[in-house]
Amino acid sequence: MTNKISHIAVLYGGESAEREVSLRSGAAVANGLEQAGFTVSLIDTKGYCLSELAQLKPDLVFIALHGRGGEDGCVQGALEYLDIPYTGSGVLGSALSMDKIRSKQVMLAAGIPTAPFAIVRKQEFNTLDCEALLSQLHGKVMVKPSHEGSSVGMSMADSPESLKQSIEQAFVFDDEVLLEAWITGPEFTVSILGDEALAAIRMETPNAFYDYQAKYQSTETVYHCPAGLSDEDEQALRALALQAFAATGASIWGRVDVMRDENQQWQVLEVNTVPGMTETSLVPKAAKERGLSFVQLVSKIVELSDGSNN
Repeated sequence: MTNKISHIAVLYGGESAEREVSLRSGAAVANGLEQAGFTVSLIDTKGYCLSELAQLKPDLVFIALHGRGGEDGCVQGALEYLDIPYTGSGVLGSALSMDKIRSKQVMLAAGIPTAPFAIVRKQEFNTLDCEALLSQLHGKVMVKPSHEGSSVGMSMADSPESLKQSIEQAFVFDDEVLLEAWITGPEFTVSILGDEALAAIRMETPNAFYDYQAKYQSTETVYHCPAGLSDEDEQALRALALQAFAATGASIWGRVDVMRDENQQWQVLEVNTVPGMTETSLVPKAAKERGLSFVQLVSKIVELSDGSNN
C-alpha cells in the first residue's frame, strides 16, 4: 500500500456494450486491491451520479469500465473536474485510443505500420460503392464500429453484398465505421505497464478471427505466453507496442493489439487503455510471466497512477 492512498473506489459495470466484461473486471480488481490491504468501494456506474464520489472522498479511483463512457475520456474528464485522481490514461489518451479511426490516422502519420483502411459514415451509406471499396482494400475487409471494444459489432466481408450487410450491422453501434484490409496471420497482444512492455501473447482461435466469442466464451482459444518469437522479433514487437501506445497519448497501463501479416510485417490494430482485468485476462497473463501476481499487478497500477492525472 502506498503511503498516500488507502481508500480506492473501483468504477465498473456501466452501460456500454461491454458491461458484462466490466462487471467481471471490476470484481476481480476490487478483490485484488482488498488483498493488497486497501479499503475498497465497488461502484457500478449504471445510474450512478459521479458527483457522489465527492462525498465518498476516495484517495483514488480505479477505472475498470470498458467501452463507451468509461474508456473514451468521459469519466476521466468528470473525475478531473471533481479533482479526484484515477488510474490509467488521461482524457486525450483515452479518447484517441478508443476512436479506431482517429488512432489509425495518428499511427499512419507517425509512421507506425497499420493495415490500409477506409472510413464510412452513416450519411454516406446510400451512395456507397461497396465493390470499389473492396477493390481498394484488396478484396477482403474487417468492418469495425469506430468506438466499440471487445470486437463488438465487428465482422468480415469479402463481397459487395456481405460488405453492405456488415456496415449496416456496425451502424447499429456507431455512426462511423472503419473498414480495414484483412490481415492473414497470427494475432499478438502486448501489455504495457508504466514504461515497460511485457511479454507478448499470441492468440490462437479456430474462429475466423479473434472475436467476442473467442475472447470471452470459447474454451478452444489458446494463449501462448511466451509467444514463441525469436528474441529479436520479441524485442521489435515490444518496441512497436510502446511506440503505438505513446502515439495515441495513452499512459500508465494498457494493451496494444498487433498482427503479423503474410510478409512477416507487424501491423498495429489498436490501443486499449482499460483492457480486461479478470484474473485470466491478457494483461494479468503477461504480468504473471513477468513474475507479478494479480494483487501485485493492481497494486503496481495504483502506484503508477498515484497523482499522475491531475
